[in-house]
Amino acid sequence: MAEFEAQLRSVSLRVTRPRLAVLTALRDQPHVDTDKVIALVRVDHPTVSHQTVYDVLRALTGAGLVRRIQPAGTTARYELRVGDNHHHIVCRSCGAIADVDCAVGHSPCLTASDDHGFVVDEAEVVYWGTCPGCAAERTT
Repeated sequence: MAEFEAQLRSVSLRVTRPRLAVLTALRDQPHVDTDKVIALVRVDHPTVSHQTVYDVLRALTGAGLVRRIQPAGTTARYELRVGDNHHHIVCRSCGAIADVDCAVGHSPCLTASDDHGFVVDEAEVVYWGTCPGCAAERTT
């Protein structure tokens, strides 16, 4: 909890119970959508409103403490892993999402073949496939 308090203060955000609860939820279950974050927060804080969680997610994302991802055709998901330009792999069957590091030691995907004058600071690569659990179900 002290780590989250320090992170909030480092970006000039007040330390509040809802913010700490959202950060804890995302630490415990990365790649969850807003409804799941609300459910996780309400386990310990049953009176926290939907709007509060939406506001907290917006503030944390805007401050760079949380990353919002939205693979094509899915709802937005949130994670705490920020600042390293990692990628994701998504199961076409169940929607499970996992982190994927860049294939080499640096972020080659940040070197566009033609950047058109843009300063590139992030690239979004999404791998699609079938997770091991869904693949096993198909073979049985």
